[in-house]
Amino acid sequence: MNADFKIYTKTGDKGETSLIGGTRVPKYHERIEAYGTLDELNSFIGVVRDHDIGVETREFLCWIQDRVFTAESLLAADPEKSTGTLPMLFDEDITKLEQAIDAMNTTLPELKTFILPGGHPVVSFTHVARCVCRRAERLTIKMVGNNSATLQGDLVIRYLNRLSDYLFVLARKFTVDKKAIETPWKPRK
Repeated sequence: MNADFKIYTKTGDKGETSLIGGTRVPKYHERIEAYGTLDELNSFIGVVRDHDIGVETREFLCWIQDRVFTAESLLAADPEKSTGTLPMLFDEDITKLEQAIDAMNTTLPELKTFILPGGHPVVSFTHVARCVCRRAERLTIKMVGNNSATLQGDLVIRYLNRLSDYLFVLARKFTVDKKAIETPWKPRK
């Protein structure tokens, strides 16, 4: 790392931060909440990736992490300012998630009830990632719904919706792979 580069800038010491493009906003701004939650999601996907899950799945999760960073940058950009060249999401990214979901579903038992998260650490962490993904989706929907100008906002929402579905099915696949028990939720009568 460059000796001149410092991780701290002190520019946020008064509770503000800069969007891509330079606009200053409070750190509690809905845009910061949305892309900060995506950062949390990305970290949990990293935790899942650190388990013994197979090379193909690990590589696919790296691909997903790249797309989550892309979504973060899109939400962090002020589209009314010069933002340079940002990476973009594409419909094909959603299609790739759908194809992965469909492929996993062919090997899983039919789902007849809600299930309780758990059974193995990698299953539990995948469910945590799914929940964080849903929260990021809700925050992004709120931000876009409040007419906050957002690069590719609708596509980010669709991607997150499909990603949370993918993470749910992935958790079920890990349950099978790890020979764990999938516990159905039995509502109290």
